[in-house]
Amino acid sequence: MTDKEKLSTEPYKGVRDFYPEDMKIQNYIFNTWRKICENKGYVEYSASPLEPTELYTEKSGSEIVNEQTFTFIDRGNRSVTLRPEMTPTLARMVAARRKSLKFPLRWYSIPNLFRYERPQRGRKREHYQLNCDLIGIDNNPQENDAEIIKIAYEILIKFGATKDDFEIRLNYPNNTKENLEDLIKRLNDEGITNTRIDKTLARGQTYYTGMVFEIFDRNSDNPRSICGGGRYDNLMEIFGADPMPMVGFGMGDITIRDFLETHNLPMSK
Repeated sequence: MTDKEKLSTEPYKGVRDFYPEDMKIQNYIFNTWRKICENKGYVEYSASPLEPTELYTEKSGSEIVNEQTFTFIDRGNRSVTLRPEMTPTLARMVAARRKSLKFPLRWYSIPNLFRYERPQRGRKREHYQLNCDLIGIDNNPQENDAEIIKIAYEILIKFGATKDDFEIRLNYPNNTKENLEDLIKRLNDEGITNTRIDKTLARGQTYYTGMVFEIFDRNSDNPRSICGGGRYDNLMEIFGADPMPMVGFGMGDITIRDFLETHNLPMSK
């Protein structure tokens, strides 16, 4: 066989192989995520990575979907997409059984996600991501927002970080009447004091309806967002369902691994 005929041993551009030493780190990250979420009363769910393309075009638009996702026509002439995020899938699943589910829901998932973009530090064409969501409580939105932020905070502390290693930035980009100072006070009362208001902060997804937040690494060697999320009460409307209080966050495995390496934190137990 000539060199030209030999297949490359390299994986597809922007994706990863996990050798045993890599799986040890990966399982450590996953197990830490699961432990914190389940200790807070959240239960795990999952779904197929293939979704109908319209699930994403409905809120994001066809241009973004065509340029930033792995989308193709299947043998049944249907347009399908490898999921770039988990929140629309979660909303679909809740809408499908909203009459039989017992609310509130505290759900989490660790899906494999795919985005067609230029690979760089902290960003690949596929990654795993913790998604943690609280659904169906409408009596005190800020209490629910604080609960979700606290889970993200406690995960980083569990990995060995201190609150001086990262900063929680918050905003209400849609100009709601809700008061960020009240939310910050609530977090301060929980011992979470590394927060600040950032009026420039806006998540990339268009479905956010209220508070948004991102957690940033304070180390100058890794000045980037570690995780983020917010409130998306109107997402159920794309399925013809009534709005429902929904708030959550996503935390990727690649950014967490970079964070652990930057701060010389343990990569396994």
